[in-house]
Amino acid sequence: MNNTSLKNDRKNFSTYEIILIIIMSLIVGFCIGRIFSKSSVVTKKEKISDEYLSELIKNYNFILDNYYDDIDRQKLIDSAISGMMESLDDPHSIYFDESETNNFNITLDGSYDGIGVQISKELDTGYMVILNIFKNSPAFDSGLKVGDKIISVENIESKNMSASEFSDLIKKNKKSELAMKILRDNKELDIKLKKDTITLDSVVSEIYKEENKKIGYIYIGIFANNTAEQFKSQLKKLEDEKIDSLIIDVRGNTGGHLTSVDEILKIFLNSKQVMYQFEKNKKITKTYGRGNSNKEYDIVLLCDETSASASEVLVAGLKENLGSTVIGKKTYGKGTVQELVTLPSGTQYKITVKKWLTPNGNWINSTKGILPDIEVDLEDKYYQTYEDSDDTQLQKAIEYLKNK
Repeated sequence: MNNTSLKNDRKNFSTYEIILIIIMSLIVGFCIGRIFSKSSVVTKKEKISDEYLSELIKNYNFILDNYYDDIDRQKLIDSAISGMMESLDDPHSIYFDESETNNFNITLDGSYDGIGVQISKELDTGYMVILNIFKNSPAFDSGLKVGDKIISVENIESKNMSASEFSDLIKKNKKSELAMKILRDNKELDIKLKKDTITLDSVVSEIYKEENKKIGYIYIGIFANNTAEQFKSQLKKLEDEKIDSLIIDVRGNTGGHLTSVDEILKIFLNSKQVMYQFEKNKKITKTYGRGNSNKEYDIVLLCDETSASASEVLVAGLKENLGSTVIGKKTYGKGTVQELVTLPSGTQYKITVKKWLTPNGNWINSTKGILPDIEVDLEDKYYQTYEDSDDTQLQKAIEYLKNK
């Protein structure tokens, strides 16, 4: 992969900034078992809950019986849950409506059924404009180009749609082949393309050769379900090239699945090393690596103010266990874990269930974050060129490893 395409990929990964959490999927039966194991506490809570629940049910029934128009009961319940999430005053305990749930799951699943484009609404025209086209996708094969304005899909105009409404238009259409009308260079063109399963590449790699040294580079855009496998594949390619050191870049990566971080950390940490810790109800549990030996090459981690949650788990795990050098800016500072709950309607909410601590027991939440060993600002020029030579943080990492 050449440097320009690598930087373009990094630019595109920034659209994942909505992801600010670590998701842990818990088995319902397990949760229920744990609740009932503390019968004395549960009994007390049940007495308290009955008082408030009766008030909630009473008003729910009153609304159903007395509202002058038809009521969508599921929407009423979803709205109540949304209100409960808001009352917690926790920015990471959030309710997702149907569209947000779909987008959230697509990002963390690492794949979706669609055409393979990233789009944005053009403010002056109201049309959807194509910002990026994924390689080996239906959009790529159809001849669509970055900058094309989408006039309609199956004769439904896209003008003044939101990005989520347009995505729903594509996803919910049951046809396998879609007719699309686009505007390119002031000319209208008709395009036909098929929907397909699109795999989101969350990991890209590169090798920088400096003074007879091979410096491997891996960028992780998000910790999706398929990120660990992509990371292992890219790392193997680099190691097959006999790299002398490695840069892992999580700038702009705001989190994802904890299981993905687990699998990546296990590559580097052995069974005696703590990957991270959890704290709940003043009880602490430790999670250890499962590797047999550590990598022999030096590792540098690149991070910034948007590196959060799962990214911080990775940075802390390698920094505190291996002494890996951190370069860039202080991380976001998200030291909590959320559980994802899916409702019968298909909507979801996530709720904070515990703290996570670094291997050394540090809680990096809020303004603390993880401080870099070498602080470097990313200059504005980089956002104009997206060239490696203007990436001051990357250049500092290369210089550091070259001279080490």
